[in-house]
Amino acid sequence: MSLDPAIIAQFTIRFEPIGYIRATPWDHRATPLGMGYGNTRFASPTNDFTLLYIAVDLPTSIAEAIVRDRFEGHVARELMRSELADWGVCEVSAKTPLAVLDLRGDACFELGVSTDIVGAKGQDEARTFSQALYDGTDLDGILYRSRLRKRHDCVAVYDRAVSSGLDATPVEPLETLAGTLPALRALKTALIA
Repeated sequence: MSLDPAIIAQFTIRFEPIGYIRATPWDHRATPLGMGYGNTRFASPTNDFTLLYIAVDLPTSIAEAIVRDRFEGHVARELMRSELADWGVCEVSAKTPLAVLDLRGDACFELGVSTDIVGAKGQDEARTFSQALYDGTDLDGILYRSRLRKRHDCVAVYDRAVSSGLDATPVEPLETLAGTLPALRALKTALIA
């Protein structure tokens, strides 16, 4: 995939997330900024790099990491309490502004790439795009809107910027946070035993 450097530069901004939320499996609580390979939206299709995903608020982080598409075609939106026990959350902040590609507006259109990169359930195009961006630039990551909560920002931070550019609070159990029930209500999701 070929990306025009001038258009990339046009949509590159300095962005400093402060107190963004990361949902992470509880088993990985000892490494709040830890990363692994996976099949996520902007993951490398060839496992050349890893990413850390953060969201502007707790409901968005829960939607992106835990709820995802599980309620499609279901009337009841219920999450088992035992599922929350498998997750923790921490706050992540940038030490200084990150250089990110801002895909919240018309950058995909201007770059001549599919808008499915940020909006589709399928993620193959997004992974190919991210690989080209990682290989062809020195950007720290991608700023985009949540596919599930359209007006809420998320950041995918490339591994090359995580250890030097981010700080995190200790991971806390999601099931004990005071904000968890309000977050689930915002997602119109009930917590059941």
